[in-house]
Amino acid sequence: PAMSSLEQRLSRIEERLKQENEEARRRIDLNIDMSPQRSRPRPSECPSGRTALQLPLANDGGSRSSSSESSPQHHPCRPRHMLTLPTPPYGLQKSLENVEIDQKLQEIMKQTGYLKIDGQRYPAEVTDLISEGEIGSGTCGQVFKVRFKKTDHVIAVKQMRRTGNKDENKRILMDLDVVLKSHDCPYIIQCYGAIVTNTDVFIAMELMGTCAEKLKKRIQGPIPERILGKMTVAIVKALLYLKEKHGVIHRDVKPSNILIDAKGQIKLCDFGISGRLVDSKAKTRSAGCAAYMAPERIDPPDPTKPDYDIRADVWSLGISLVELATGQFPYKNCKTDFEVLTKVLQEDPPLLPVGMGFSPDFQSFVKDCLTKDHRKRPKYHQLLEHSFIQRYEVLEVDVAGWFQAVMDRTESPRSSQCYTHQHMLHSLFSR
Repeated sequence: PAMSSLEQRLSRIEERLKQENEEARRRIDLNIDMSPQRSRPRPSECPSGRTALQLPLANDGGSRSSSSESSPQHHPCRPRHMLTLPTPPYGLQKSLENVEIDQKLQEIMKQTGYLKIDGQRYPAEVTDLISEGEIGSGTCGQVFKVRFKKTDHVIAVKQMRRTGNKDENKRILMDLDVVLKSHDCPYIIQCYGAIVTNTDVFIAMELMGTCAEKLKKRIQGPIPERILGKMTVAIVKALLYLKEKHGVIHRDVKPSNILIDAKGQIKLCDFGISGRLVDSKAKTRSAGCAAYMAPERIDPPDPTKPDYDIRADVWSLGISLVELATGQFPYKNCKTDFEVLTKVLQEDPPLLPVGMGFSPDFQSFVKDCLTKDHRKRPKYHQLLEHSFIQRYEVLEVDVAGWFQAVMDRTESPRSSQCYTHQHMLHSLFSR
């Protein structure tokens, strides 16, 4: 009976993840027109013919990868249907959740209407934003590459439809909340401000080059240890900062949420399902990506009170490092999330293979992260004392040069292709 109740739990998690992936994929399939006309009809303001978003552009270079793209089972690209979504009448019965969303919106409203870029404040409205196409779509809505007309800055803009999916909006606001609070952390994506119209909230963020997931697909092989060393330093410091400063656990650490840019910066993003820590434990069961989920989240010691702490993110970081260091996802032959979840629980944790030239301290660091018993798994302070991190904190690594070389010599992957068969497509953004 014990096993069958576990199987039921696994099936439930699998169902929930499937649903989330479906929702994410539906969002990607619907191409939403973000041209300024909709919010205020001032023809003179509309750059002629710049409704770039009617075109499904190559999905690369982006602050968000779609969550479906980074789950282990991949789905071939679907044709994009151009649909106009019926908007539900706004102001149907307001649940508690809507009230919470509204309160957060009120807070944003207070500081809407200007963007603060490089220490300068600029008044901004929707008509100042010229879209250069969609970058990606994650747990947190659609993200577009946008030129800010007044300064010619190219930024990322996330669109939240105010009449849209409540869960998604809650995630977007959670994400915004975390990002705004984290303005003093160099390892977390930065927000420049928000523009609120009566139909949408447009959140302006720093535009990064691409995510580690897409880099892996471009290279179709391992990412060098020295780059992963710098990535580890950045991500551990970002996660420690979130916990210490804001009592927040990320809960969705994976390669598509690790961003890199041409300056060699590495940052964490997508805090849509981040959780508040109560007594340093997370109390809710929000999903993440099955592939990177820690054993104690899949099979909690006491299912009536699922509490796990930041060490669940340490596990996810370990899995991500193995995947990027080898170029292969460690549970790669699984057909379903259920199968992945079962393997995570039943098999020995993955390790870095011997004979690929990894340093002993990299192997040891990954082994520590992937300690199956979460009570024995190290927390951030302990990880920061590890020789692997200490070495890469001081080592000079030309991340920018490596990034540039990779972008120059590889083509952009299609957004949701399989690991095995990759259609290469020249991206509009990789030039």
